[in-house]
Amino acid sequence: MAKERILPRPNKYAVCSPEGISIKEYYKGVFEEVFLFFHPFIQPKTITYELFEPDTYPMINDIIKHCEMLTWKQFLKISKIENYKQLDIGLRTSISGLNKNVANEDVAKTILDVCKNEEIIAPSEGCFPVPLITGLLESIKKEGHEWIWYGDELGTERKLEYIDDLVGDCNAFPNHPINLFTHDHSILLTTHWDSHFSMLCSDKNTVNKIVKSCNLEGFYCGERTKIYWSLYQC
Repeated sequence: MAKERILPRPNKYAVCSPEGISIKEYYKGVFEEVFLFFHPFIQPKTITYELFEPDTYPMINDIIKHCEMLTWKQFLKISKIENYKQLDIGLRTSISGLNKNVANEDVAKTILDVCKNEEIIAPSEGCFPVPLITGLLESIKKEGHEWIWYGDELGTERKLEYIDDLVGDCNAFPNHPINLFTHDHSILLTTHWDSHFSMLCSDKNTVNKIVKSCNLEGFYCGERTKIYWSLYQC
């Protein structure tokens, strides 16, 4: 009989916090500060809305060049959705990411209707936001890092990339990495597979500088903030 194979615990500097624990508790002793930032909505300006289908979806460089970002704050104003928590719940509901007892089909429908009527692309879950990635990488480079690792969900696969190569051609950015971390393990960008936000983890000074430099929209995690923050008081 073959021996059961059990994966070793992943390195916390290289993976997303799990769902059932406080985010800051999980990273305690590894990262001092965590900023949770929202994936922006996208509105095409010089390309057509109809291109955003699986067979014709624009390349990253084209999205950056021909579209503009809409913040969650701007979408709340357009949609009349009450607050960030309701918007997060609506987005999760739209991808069947919540149990029925906490889902909100009305908000999900509002998001769908507004996006269709206003020709807006809702943020994708489980991958880094295209419009922000160049600025984030440039900000990490300004902190003295020339190389960045990207890895999979469980930390079982990773590859080292030269930051200038990724910034120079965003289309060279790897498909669906959900963890980016510096070689010295001091900065982590991570995204949860079923969420419409990512997290920036590092020391307080570094996080503050990158948040300001990239004008990230979101909030600093408190001691009780969890991945499903919109369902709790935090």
